[in-house]
Order: sequence, then C-alpha cells, then structure tokens
Amino acid sequence: MDLLRGLNEKQREAAEHDKGPILVIAGAGTGKTRVLTHRIAHLIQTGKAKPWEILSITFTNKAAKEMKERIGQLIDYDIDKMWIGTFHSVCVKILRRDIDRLGYDKNFVIYDTDDQKILIKDCIKELNLDTKKYNANAIRSIISSEKNKQNTADKFISENYGNFAMRNIGEVYSLYEKKLKICNALDFDDLIEKTVKLLQTNEDILEKYHEKFKYILVDEYQDTNNVQYKLVKILGKKKNGENNVFVVGDEDQSIYGWRGADISNILDFEKDFEEAKVIKLEKNYRSTNVILDAANGVIRNNYQRKGKNLYTDYECGSLIKLVETDNEKEEAFMVSALMSKEHRKNNVKYSEMAILYRTNAQSRALEESLMREGIPYKIVGGLKFYNRKEIKDIIAYLMLIQNQKDNISFNRIINVPRRKIGPKTVETISEHAMRTEVSMFESSYDVEELSLSQGAINSVQNFVSMMEMLMIKKDVMSLSEFIESVYEDTGYKAMLLEDDTVEGRSRVDNIDEFLSAAKDFEERYLENSLEDFLAHIALLSDVDKADEEKDAENTSDYVTLLTVHSAKGLEFDTVFVTGLEERMFPIIRDDDDDDDLEEERRLFYVAVTRAKRMLYLTYANDRLVFGNHEMRSRSRFIGEIPTECFDNSSPQTIADKKIKHLEENIASHNNEINSFSFNQARKMNIFKGGLENKEKAPTLKCDKMSVGDKIMHKAWGIGTIVQLSGEGDDQKAVIAFDNKGIKTVMLSYAPIEKL
Repeated sequence: MDLLRGLNEKQREAAEHDKGPILVIAGAGTGKTRVLTHRIAHLIQTGKAKPWEILSITFTNKAAKEMKERIGQLIDYDIDKMWIGTFHSVCVKILRRDIDRLGYDKNFVIYDTDDQKILIKDCIKELNLDTKKYNANAIRSIISSEKNKQNTADKFISENYGNFAMRNIGEVYSLYEKKLKICNALDFDDLIEKTVKLLQTNEDILEKYHEKFKYILVDEYQDTNNVQYKLVKILGKKKNGENNVFVVGDEDQSIYGWRGADISNILDFEKDFEEAKVIKLEKNYRSTNVILDAANGVIRNNYQRKGKNLYTDYECGSLIKLVETDNEKEEAFMVSALMSKEHRKNNVKYSEMAILYRTNAQSRALEESLMREGIPYKIVGGLKFYNRKEIKDIIAYLMLIQNQKDNISFNRIINVPRRKIGPKTVETISEHAMRTEVSMFESSYDVEELSLSQGAINSVQNFVSMMEMLMIKKDVMSLSEFIESVYEDTGYKAMLLEDDTVEGRSRVDNIDEFLSAAKDFEERYLENSLEDFLAHIALLSDVDKADEEKDAENTSDYVTLLTVHSAKGLEFDTVFVTGLEERMFPIIRDDDDDDDLEEERRLFYVAVTRAKRMLYLTYANDRLVFGNHEMRSRSRFIGEIPTECFDNSSPQTIADKKIKHLEENIASHNNEINSFSFNQARKMNIFKGGLENKEKAPTLKCDKMSVGDKIMHKAWGIGTIVQLSGEGDDQKAVIAFDNKGIKTVMLSYAPIEKL
C-alpha cells in the first residue's frame, strides 16, 4: 500500500526524503502535521528505520497525542513504545537513565511552577530580602531565561555585579539551585538544560543516542529557544555524517520571541547542517485566495524570512470587510451585530466564528457586547474578564467600601496584598463577629479586645484605617478617580508592578482596562455612583451566568474569544481581528527595534491565516486606554494588504451600520420588542431573548451643544467646547477644561450640562 498517495507533490517529496538533513518550510494551512506523520510511517513501512530508531519531538502534549493517533492510523504498531513526545518528556526519558552522571539520583522529582515559587520565596526569606521588592514570580522568570541560555547563577552574578538588585537576584538563583539539588528536584527548564549538559559532558552517552536514533524529526522548529536548539543539534550532528535531521516550521509564524524563541534557529538551519535540502510547502488547504493574498501582501514586508507565496485551489469566498468605528464600544457593538448577521443569514455556527485580539484586556468590551446580544462565547487561554482574580479582588474592595457587612469581600481582600494578617487572625475576628452578631469588618474595630499578637492588632487597625479613608474618598471623588485611588492606596498596584513577567504585565493591563470601564460608565450614564457601577457589573455577571447555564444544554455552539498567540494552530470559518490600531496592534514603543515590528507583523499574519472563508478587520478612532481617551490611527498592517482584497460595498457610516443592525434585530424579535424605537431599544439595554426590567436602566445623557458653549462635566468641572464632529448619537466634542486639559467625549454618553 502506498501510504503517500494522498500527498501533493511537495508534501510527498518531503515525506520520501531519504538521508541527510532537510528543512521543510510549511506555510499556514499547508499540511505540515500530515507530512510529519506520513514521513514517520513511510520510514517504518519501507524498512529504513525501526519504530524505536525514530525520535520525533513536538512542543505540546496535544500535538504529540495527535501525531501518535495519526501514525497509529497509518501503521500497525504500538505507538506508545515510540519516542514521540515533547522536548520535556523526551528529556525526562534520557535523564531517568543517566542523570546520576550529574550527581542526581534517578528518582528525581519535577517541580512545577507553584513548587518553584514556594522554593524561591523560601530563598528570599532566608537571604533577608524585602519581599515587596523581590517578587518570586518575576525572579522565577529571570531564572528560567538564564537556564535557557545555559547561564549559571555564578555567571549571572558576575555579569550583574554592579547592580545591587540584580546581584541579589543572582544570590536567590544560586540558593534556589542548591535547594533543588538537596531536594533531588528539577524544574521544567532543568529537564532540557541538564539533558544538554549530560550529552555535552558524557561522550559515551551521546554516542549511545547517536546509534539509537537513525532519524530525528522536530515540529515547529521556528519556536525553539537556545537550549532546545542545542539539544537538536547535539543529537542530530553525528561523527559518521549521517545527520538525518528533519525539521518542519514556518519562520513567518515565529511569534514567541518574548519567551525565548529564536527565529535565527530556522533561518540558519542550512549553516548548522551543511548540504541541507529545503522544501517549501505553499499550497494552502484552509483559506480562500483573497485571505491568502492579504497574508502574502503583509508578510512580504518582513526581511527575516526564507520567502514563500501561499496559494490555493479554493477560489470562492468573500472579500475582506474593513470596519471603522468611533470607539471600542462601537467596535464591540459592530462585531456582535456582524456575528449575529453571519449566524442568521449565512447559517454560520457560532462555533465557527472567532474574535482575535492582541491582549487579553481587550476582551472586556467585546464580552459585554456579546452578553447584551445573547451570543454564547468562551474565552480560550484565560478567564472571562470579570472572573479574573485581579478584577474580582478590586471589585471586592469596592463592594466592602460600599457595604461594610459584606463578609465574603472582607475575607477575600483582608490580606491581599499581604499585610501579615494570617488565617488565625481572620478566624478570631470571624468568631468574635458571630458572638456579637456583627459583620467581620465591624468586628475588626474590637481587635484590641481579642486574643491576638500586637503585630496582628496593628495590621488589622491599619487595614481598617485605610478602608475608612477610602470610604471618605468615595463621596468626594469621581467614580474613575476613586477606583484608581483604591487600586493605589491598597497597595494592589505596587504588588502587580513588582511582578515583571508576561503574566504580571497582563494583570496590570486588565486593571487598566477595568479603570477604562469605570471611566466609560462615568461618561455614559447620569447615575454613575459606585453603587450604580457595582449594580451594572452584577447585571453583566448575572447575564453571563445565565448564558453559561444555557450553554450547558448546548455546549457545542459558542463564539471563541482569544489572543492571536492562543489562536496559532487553530482555524475558523469567520474571523474578526479587532483593535487594529497603532500602539495596539502592532504594540510598538519608541525604543522597540525592527525585530519587534517584524514579530508583530508575523503575529498579524497568523491572525489573518486563521480565517477560512470570511475575514473582518476592525479598528476604533478613539479608545479608552488606562482610563483616558486616546485618538488612534489605524494599523499600518491594514495599509499593507492589497486594496483589491477589500470589500468597499459595506455601509459607509457607523450610524447606518447601527441602525441596520437594530432594524434586523427588532425584526427578528418582533414579538418581544417591535414597539421599541431605535433609541428606546438602545436605552433599555435589551438582551437577546428579552430582559425583565426589574431595575431601572441607566439613563444616557445627550444635550444639544454648539462650539463655544460653556459646560459642566460631573468629574472634570467647567470647560469650553472647541470642536464638534459627527451627528446625532454619534456626535463628538473636543472640550478644553479649566483644570483637566483637552478631552474628547461622545456627547450622547458624557455626563455634561450646558451652563
């Protein structure tokens, strides 16, 4: 049986390759996994290698599992006995056999991220370092980076000796390594680094694996970091010259530079393995020619690439829709409206649609809009916005300030950030509260009467004093300014800023987005007190829970929301790429270099090539960022797409688009809302399926204004209108405030009155 009969010409050429190194440049949707699995099956079927003489390395357990399943369908063999796995799992196998050569016992344990943090915290404490200045997660990230470069603690200390803080981190690294050794433990980075060290320092062991593995295959080679690259090279380069290394990857999809991936590994493969054969897979089986033309047009602006041009036999498909909106609220509204239209008119399942964004923080406005439209959704690679820990923590502070009887919120934030108020102290306060029939916060006023240490008493009293001051501020500050004060005064902001990792920066972005949500609420509604804002959030959360209960009955049909990084390897019929503005996508700062821009462009290339049939690109002219309005220009990447790829027949004004959607929505739900006008429907905040109006909906504010009018803004005080643009509900004003500078607001949302 010819296992390769279903492959195209280039795929077959790669799978049939006999001996010697080979680099397969596999563009998006060109069938790289198909080539890898068929090559392994072909090597076994033709007798070129026994199953145990093949080493195949992937990046994720999911990819390894899929590869095993596919090979199992092609050949009759116990696939579990083959060396097919992730870099980490392959290295564990090698270390279990010979790690004693490095001074470890073979029954070593593997510490996960939580174990690492605990051990690093112990090191910080043992070295008498300030836990507020030395964040365990940030130090863990630095240690991981150094290990992937094979830099020892001593080398790190030497390189940073003149920097007091970094030298201390080096001391933590050194002590951490000693403690790992005492525990006979390895962390995840050790698994690869120690394997490389074992092979580099023990020629007999290296020779054993050179003889064992006749063929080595590596998936997603563009994502390898320094130590992974060294592992492939040391296993693949043999003294006898039989360097049968087969790597598959796409330099145009190298998007993990921020976590150590080095694009030069794939670009320089032919330098590392001389006489390597290069095969390019360019026939795409996923997307329409329009989408591929757009992707090709963008990525050709990069210099760090081998060069290829994706094409397809799939000629049908729609032109790309470019959607310009006034702000992120309008953007989210339009995305929901267009999704509803695709679902209703084109019979596209929600599960075949995805919304992509550059950062997780962008999901907030999109989630709120989807909930209002009753469109089921799920977040991939993260929690729904209002379920994220840092958001729930800040909300808990706000709820306790609003209602001092809220014991749940008290328990959540009493020691967040850490205030040396331990579980025993909290339990004592709780017991006193139950005896005296008061809330835990009220019980805290009697802390001196309880059996607690003086340190615990002082910590609780400081917490109470801080909360009392915030209660006073609540009544004299605008909503957004007050929430920002809570964020700073509680120490929460300082705690997040200490964690200078990708995860830590993401949490900061989420809080910034929460501040923007408060600012938006403040400008949009007349009734914008803390109580109103918390009720607004609770309403959104209730709708979310109702959607989840409904989804439990039909879990298969929901829209997917995810970052572009999380979308790699996935595909959808219809894709919305949102937030396409400069400084949002691409995220580029003044001190960034061309390499950063090229990685951002590769990220956009990945986003575009997730779409099979329909692609929407959206951007906003004004966006709330960190609680402030910023005028935005559209992303340079849009201008790099050939103009013939765009559909110019869509409605030209945002108002037209909104009205068209509302008319369609009202028509489709005639029995429920056919008596509502456009503005009535908008003001009532209608959810798909109907919403009982048990509570008064927030009232939108809109007055007739002219250039030169003096106005009073609830939060910013007196100002003068210097410019007006737009019409009706979409009218914007540029206002020069006496004490707040120049601001741009939507008149239909802003809480302003003419003087």
